[in-house]
Amino acid sequence: MLAMDQGVVEEWLSEFKTLPDSAVSTYAASLKDKGALVPALYKVIRENYSDLLEPVCHQLFEFYRSGEPQLQRFTLQFLPELLWSLLSVSAARDPHTSGCIEALLLGIYNLEIVDKDGQSKVLSFTVPSLSKPSVYHEPSTIGSMALTEGALANHGLSRVVYSGPHLQRETFTAQNRFEVLTFLLLCYNAALSYMSSTSLQSLCQLSSRVCICGYPRQQMRRYKGINTRLTVTSEFLVQLITGIHYALCNGEVDLGSKALDDVLYRAQLELFPEALLVGNAIKSSLHSAALKSNNKEGARSIQVEITPTSSRISRNAVTSLSIRGHRWKRHAENQEVSVDGEAAVGGVAIPEINVTGVSGDRMPNGDSLRPRPDGRSPTDGDMMGATSEVSMDPRGHDSSIRLETQWIWVPRMS
Repeated sequence: MLAMDQGVVEEWLSEFKTLPDSAVSTYAASLKDKGALVPALYKVIRENYSDLLEPVCHQLFEFYRSGEPQLQRFTLQFLPELLWSLLSVSAARDPHTSGCIEALLLGIYNLEIVDKDGQSKVLSFTVPSLSKPSVYHEPSTIGSMALTEGALANHGLSRVVYSGPHLQRETFTAQNRFEVLTFLLLCYNAALSYMSSTSLQSLCQLSSRVCICGYPRQQMRRYKGINTRLTVTSEFLVQLITGIHYALCNGEVDLGSKALDDVLYRAQLELFPEALLVGNAIKSSLHSAALKSNNKEGARSIQVEITPTSSRISRNAVTSLSIRGHRWKRHAENQEVSVDGEAAVGGVAIPEINVTGVSGDRMPNGDSLRPRPDGRSPTDGDMMGATSEVSMDPRGHDSSIRLETQWIWVPRMS
C-alpha cells in the first residue's frame, strides 16, 4: 500500500471522531467529493494483514450504526469486497486475519434484522399478479382468461411472501454463514441504485470467483487465487444474480456477462432450480446492443420493455356464438352453390311442398306467375312441369292459406 493512500485513510479515520452530531449529515454529503478515499479503502480491505484493516472496519460499523442513510450506503458499497475477503480467508482456514471483518458483517446483520424499537423485523414481498398491470406486462396482452370458480376466487388477491424473523448471530458457523451472507446481499441489492461502478465491478468479480474456484472453469478465467471449492446455496446465488442483472443494465456488460455465465455454470453443477430459473430468464431477456449503449455516468436503472396500453386482441374474438353463426352461414352458401350448379347442368324436378300465406298472381288457368329457380318463366314452351295451387278450403279458392308446389332441380341419373 502506498504512503499516499495510507495518509488518506488515516485522515479519514481521525476526522470522523471529532465531528459533533449536528455535522454528521454535512460530512456524509461531502464524502463523495473525496475521490482518493474509496480506492484507498479497497486496498486496505484486500490486504488482509494491513494494520489499518481493524480501524477501518470499526469506522465503517460506526457509519452504519449512525443511522444516516448516506453513511450506511457508503459502508454497503464495500460489502462485495468484504464478503470475498471473508470467504477467501475461511477457505484458506486462517480465521485470525478475518476477525474484524466478521465483526463488521455480523454487526450490520444484527442491526438490519431489528427495527428501531429493537423488535425482530419481518420483511414482506408482494408477488405480482397477472390480473393486474405492472411494468413487466399488461393484462390485455395475455388474452382472455377462463373465468372458472377458482380464478374468480383468486381475482384481485395479492400473494405476499414473508421473510423473518431472523435470529441474532454472535459468530459465523458453517451452518449460518450463508444465511447471514444472503441477508446482507439482500440489504445490498435494496440500495443498488446508489452503488458506484467500482462496487458493481466488485460484485461481479465476487460472483465469478465464488462460483469457479476449484472447478475447471477457473483455468479458463485464468484466475490464480485460491483453488478451494466454496460451498454456496441457491438463495445466495439468486441474490448474486439480482445484483449482476443491475450491473449488466448499467454499463458493466463484460464483467456482468462473465459473472452471469459463471453463476449459471455453478448452478448447473449444483442443480439449483431457483438460480437456473432466474439466471436463464435474465440471460434470455438481454439485448447486447441496447446494453452497450448505456452510459455509466447516467441515471441508474434496469431496462424493462413496457408493453403498449392499447389492446392487441382482435375485436373479432372467436366465441361459441360466432362459430355457430359461421357454421350456418357456410352451410347456407354451400346450398346456394349446389342449387345453382345443379340447375345449370340440368336434371329432373322433385316437388317440394310448403305452406304460404301469399296468394300471388295467377294465370287464368290457375298457373302461378312465380319465377322458377332457373329464371325461366312458367309460360315457356319447353317447361317440364307446371306449378299448381291446391286450395285447403273446400268452399273456394279465396282462402289465404294454400299449398304451393315448387320444383327443385336435381341431376339426372344415368
